[in-house]
Amino acid sequence: MIPAILDLASLKALYTAGLSPLDLVEEVIARRKASDDPAIFISETPDEDLRAAAKALVEKAPEPNSLPLWGIPFAVKDNIDAAGLPTTAACPAFAYQPEKDAIVVARLKAAGALVIGKTNLDQFATGLNGTRSPYGAPRSVFDKAYVSGGSSSGSAVSVAAGLASFALGTDTAGSGRVPAAFNNLVGIKPTPGLVPNVGVVPACRSVDVVTVFAATVGDGVAVRKVMEGYDAADPFSRKATPATLPAQGLRIGVLAGAEREFFGNAAVEALYDAAIERAKSLGATIVPFDYAPFRQAAELLYNGPWVAERLAAVKDFIATNADDFDPTVRTIIEGAKAYSAVDAFEGRYRLEALGQLVKAEWQNLDILMLPTSPTTYTVADMQADPIAKNGHFGRYTNFANLYGYAAIAVPAGFGENGLPAGVTLVGPGFSDDALAAFADAMHRACASGMGKDKAANLPEASKVAQPDDGLVTIMVVGAHLTGMPLNHELTGPGGTLLKTCRTAGDYRLYVLPNTTPPKPGLIREPGFAGLGLEVEVWKVTPEAFGRFVQNIPAPLGIGKVTLDDGSQVSGFLCEPYAIQGAQEVTALGGWRAYIASRK
Repeated sequence: MIPAILDLASLKALYTAGLSPLDLVEEVIARRKASDDPAIFISETPDEDLRAAAKALVEKAPEPNSLPLWGIPFAVKDNIDAAGLPTTAACPAFAYQPEKDAIVVARLKAAGALVIGKTNLDQFATGLNGTRSPYGAPRSVFDKAYVSGGSSSGSAVSVAAGLASFALGTDTAGSGRVPAAFNNLVGIKPTPGLVPNVGVVPACRSVDVVTVFAATVGDGVAVRKVMEGYDAADPFSRKATPATLPAQGLRIGVLAGAEREFFGNAAVEALYDAAIERAKSLGATIVPFDYAPFRQAAELLYNGPWVAERLAAVKDFIATNADDFDPTVRTIIEGAKAYSAVDAFEGRYRLEALGQLVKAEWQNLDILMLPTSPTTYTVADMQADPIAKNGHFGRYTNFANLYGYAAIAVPAGFGENGLPAGVTLVGPGFSDDALAAFADAMHRACASGMGKDKAANLPEASKVAQPDDGLVTIMVVGAHLTGMPLNHELTGPGGTLLKTCRTAGDYRLYVLPNTTPPKPGLIREPGFAGLGLEVEVWKVTPEAFGRFVQNIPAPLGIGKVTLDDGSQVSGFLCEPYAIQGAQEVTALGGWRAYIASRK
């Protein structure tokens, strides 16, 4: 049975069991026709063309595992070129027939994915709400009175409604994140430059990013990996140098004080607070930080000279077709005429000055966790006050691309009114992979399902593992603990503390005689029913680990130690002969407690 939400793991399992892409295409065609939201698509891949694409895929690559996205249906925001379908940017007078696919679409097709149509958007990707289109306003899959979020409105709804496995959006100010929050989805916003923009109608060319809407973080990351890669035809394309994050004990910045603004939406604020508690339960350290400089930078995107970049993208067209623009979009873009070249430079100076304050905040943080949107509105409310209310949606998103950050938006649950909210994890540039594991853990801990299926269980097959950072994990129990005499042997070569925890209950701890400083002897005794001993787990480079082990004196050595969560890690153990006549300190619970007892 084909599930309501077409996540990658479920489809791949069905394909392995014998389902054909031709069968899935028939289901997609049926679902498109049965959809109760006529504003999702601007143009659909004709039924016969979609059947032909599925047939050609099976003839070219008969085996389900022969391509990474074999038979996976996806939708494309209609400011991204897909050969055979017009590109309109939600402006009929602007429409053109692209000769070839955008680079990202070409890469996805080559990986076996099938385009099912071009999706609606806020015209020229100018907006965060989804109502600024002559093709209608897609609606939240949970309440048709409410906006879907924008500008990638149709893309998000197509996935949340079960029409596509994933969809492409674009993100300048938050368009790849806000619609994810309003439709209980994951929004993957890559680091600017990681994914090429060739074949994309620009909004603000210097900060635009192609994004992914998906049912799970794992799905979104898999799609992003197919799309990414340097392309010299894109002047803003960059070769990635991946950034790492701590695998444990992430320091997460959260809103505090006057910067906690939800525009009266207590439900979203409560869901944000619940997300903070989930982050704590996953081992994160919560750090309130000053969002003010980030907010002030965010304001530059729509209330500063960056608006002029939107005019640069369409200057020739608006000069002859101003009446073809959505009135709100026209007002915003023509507002760029008030800015001069001097304003542009002064805006850049202001952004860099704020950047110095932003860097100071990052000194105490690894990532940020922000509400994806502080509130939501009905379509009627948005249309009555389109600029101010749209601005509310971007309060916590607009800064990210200006500073070159990576971000992943994940669901944060549902309020009593049945509407979803989300949180976005923001990390340094090129921390895209490093962010994914914690983002996935947050989504799974939320247990909010996928898209319209609030009860769906996230497949284990899509679970995101911690990326391999090339470091070696080591457990220490005595003089190498934080604050102890030999801790410098870990910190000196750049070691990082992952976590403080306990061993399994069948370990015993002794003080080895005639050692200076005193050294512990850790012994495992199967059947011993203790409470476990406090230890620390560190990460070091392989070179540092090798030097470290070489200097360990007998009777100590390195072996596998079982922790209280059942995992195993390399750590200090002692040869049994050495504990004869030694003082046992197991009852104290750890070496730190023993040292304290001596004082």
